[in-house]
Amino acid sequence: MRMDHQAARERMVDALDVELPSTEAALRAVPRHRFVPEAWRDLAYADGPLPLGEGATISAPGVVASMVDHLALSPGDRVLEIGTGSGYHAAVVAEVVGARNVFSIEYDPDLAAAARERLADLSYGAVSIRVGDGREGWPEHAPYDAAYATCAAREFPPAVVDQVRVDGLLLVPIGIVDTRLVLAKKRPSGDLDRLDCGPAQFVPMRGPETGGEGRGGSPPDPDTPSK
Repeated sequence: MRMDHQAARERMVDALDVELPSTEAALRAVPRHRFVPEAWRDLAYADGPLPLGEGATISAPGVVASMVDHLALSPGDRVLEIGTGSGYHAAVVAEVVGARNVFSIEYDPDLAAAARERLADLSYGAVSIRVGDGREGWPEHAPYDAAYATCAAREFPPAVVDQVRVDGLLLVPIGIVDTRLVLAKKRPSGDLDRLDCGPAQFVPMRGPETGGEGRGGSPPDPDTPSK
């Protein structure tokens, strides 16, 4: 029996604790099953993470909803994403701010290529994706109104903080072991006012700090197999 994805998506959103109407509308608009590997599509509208391969996951819909709510985005806001993954989170954000205002960095070239193609097929082709080190941000498109990471870091990446405007928001899972989702607002001094949003589970950001595991950090050497 073929699954009714539209009905499943409506039930999923109805069951989530979503605060902002713009977040709710975005979740209802984006077909999550198109971002999930075929083998897992029956679970596309369950509120849980699913594997993408190469150690990457697509975040649970409830986590995506919470993160988008925390950032309180508005149409036209320029947003930096660290860790493209499947592209689902970027698509939800694009529904709120407009696809041309989303700039996403992914360390894994294969994931980046697949996400770019998938987003284009679903009319989110204006989302910009690059392969690179998420900790360095994307200075060519700064300043950003908001930045968020879909992978855990030991601290807010300084380069990303620099690229967010004064009074802009950053949302990053902080801590590799006891991870907490932390929302921060940038002061005129460059310092951050922080709000602990609670415990979170994210794969670690790839890079020297984490021994090459996770997402969003330095891309793998093309001559070296990915872990």
